[in-house]
Amino acid sequence: MFAPRTTPWPLVALFTAGYLPPYLLPTTVGRLDTSLPLSTTQAGAVGSALLLSSAAAGFLLASRVERVGARTLARFGLALAVLGFGAAALGTAVPAVVVGAVVGGFGSGTATTVAATRIAAEKDPHRASTMGLLSVSALAGAVYLTVPHLGRAHGLPLAAIALTALAVWPLTGRLPGPTAASPAAPGTGATAPLPHRRSGLVLAVTVLCWSLAQNSLWGVSGRIGLTQAGLGDAALGAVFAVALGAGLVGVLAAGALGPRLGRAMPVGAGTVLIAGCIAVSASATTPGAFATGEIAWNTVYPVVLSYLIGLAASLDPRGRWAVLVGSASSLGTAAGPLTGSVLSAQAGYPGMGLVLAAGLLLLAAPLTAVALHTAGRPLLPGAIRRRGGTPAALVAAATGTPSGAVPEVGAAEQPVVEIDVEAPAVAVQGAYDTAGPRQAAAAPGSGTG
Repeated sequence: MFAPRTTPWPLVALFTAGYLPPYLLPTTVGRLDTSLPLSTTQAGAVGSALLLSSAAAGFLLASRVERVGARTLARFGLALAVLGFGAAALGTAVPAVVVGAVVGGFGSGTATTVAATRIAAEKDPHRASTMGLLSVSALAGAVYLTVPHLGRAHGLPLAAIALTALAVWPLTGRLPGPTAASPAAPGTGATAPLPHRRSGLVLAVTVLCWSLAQNSLWGVSGRIGLTQAGLGDAALGAVFAVALGAGLVGVLAAGALGPRLGRAMPVGAGTVLIAGCIAVSASATTPGAFATGEIAWNTVYPVVLSYLIGLAASLDPRGRWAVLVGSASSLGTAAGPLTGSVLSAQAGYPGMGLVLAAGLLLLAAPLTAVALHTAGRPLLPGAIRRRGGTPAALVAAATGTPSGAVPEVGAAEQPVVEIDVEAPAVAVQGAYDTAGPRQAAAAPGSGTG
């Protein structure tokens, strides 16, 4: 019998601390150019530098989590986040704020790297990532509702990120320490080659572009609402708060669905829906149309994102592809506001929306292809198959085979080897004759690989 699912709360908390800076990017960047001597472009550049630093942490540390230790690396990242974002929140000089944001971004990226690596090793990575998205969405929504009532200081959202990292610190004691490589198992350590390189590379590139499209709109949504849809500041804040609340509903829906629909359909169809939502939001000229597009978009976006995280985790149980794909997503997030500004300046907001929607429609094809190609990885209950096509987990359940005979969830696929079955053929036939076909199917040597 399979063990009941449990929620890895330390990883969920670490995921929340790492993902909070991108979620708060609009308010963080928006406050930099109002309380500091920075132009809108310069403030956006600071936000991009923060996210680029976060992505760099993922690329540098993807293969070092086990060797250094999840606990040590998580504490290092959280410490950098507290110090960096704390200094940026308290500083008034532009250089100090920029340096603090970059240092804090590297810390949050480190926390995200550890969380992604450990979540990929969980028996149910989709459940863990969904809970992480639910947590960060709820926290970001609370910040968006609270911070406007505390003033226009640039340090408020940065302080919220620093305090979150500080609050998560005590939970890191439950993370594992460094793991020594086993000399008896060559090729399984941190230096083992990445599996499924073609699928992983395609996924990383497409997720980078996918994230770029999302954040191109997100970076200019405030200006669309104010200048094109005719909303005031208070109404715009309310729309964003409701949109984040809708995101919570989307995350809950993703958690409830789990793997029932597979990954290909939620990723492909969800991306197509997002393309439509972006086109509606970018072309909105009334408050109602703008609110509809933003709320629908924020409902579907976290659903697709949770399946993309699970898809990346399925490519490598050691979590390296999850980290690399997440870092590629951070690169797209960092370039999104600049891309949105350039496109809207050249083609207007409706034209920008059409370009982004068309790009997402093109991306839906390779994303769906990767999801279909990697279906069944990692091994899941009911999906552990023998070469003959019979689910081995179902055979085991029907015959009382001990649970240890069934590969654990998340285990790497085993190579197929040829076994000489001529000698025990009589014994197998005897088992079939005396015990019936279902018992014989579970007898040792009766499988075909």
